[in-house]
Amino acid sequence: MENHTKPQPAGSFGESRPLQTFAEEAERQRLTPAALEGIRNLAAVWKLNAEEAATLLGVSTTTWDRIRRKEWRQTLSQDQLTRVSALVGVFKGLHLLFADDMADRWPRLRNSGPLFANRDPIEAMTRGGIPVMLEVRRYVDAMRGGL
Repeated sequence: MENHTKPQPAGSFGESRPLQTFAEEAERQRLTPAALEGIRNLAAVWKLNAEEAATLLGVSTTTWDRIRRKEWRQTLSQDQLTRVSALVGVFKGLHLLFADDMADRWPRLRNSGPLFANRDPIEAMTRGGIPVMLEVRRYVDAMRGGL
């Protein structure tokens, strides 16, 4: 099987690593348990309701309920892992930028910037899907000087 990953910039030790695409089934199986734990924790911290959590993850509310109760045994799809990655990136970026209380409240605060159109980031991301999730992640990274 061909590897269609692009090299990323070298890390601190000069090595390059392939871009994470979540395309390989084995990688998705390996990453799913940690991703599910991360999204459950993020949903609790951000106080997401079942519909918000399900929409952000790209699953039905009944599937989210099984995930929340740790009863779901499937592997996340490439799309779902991309969603989790974007959301965890937002979470991490916020915690690098703000004190914990503000970092955890920010996703619920209305934002007048063009990306948000006077909605809170959670609403913007649930309405806009992956493209907006990735834009919110870039926005947070830019706020902290990461871009």
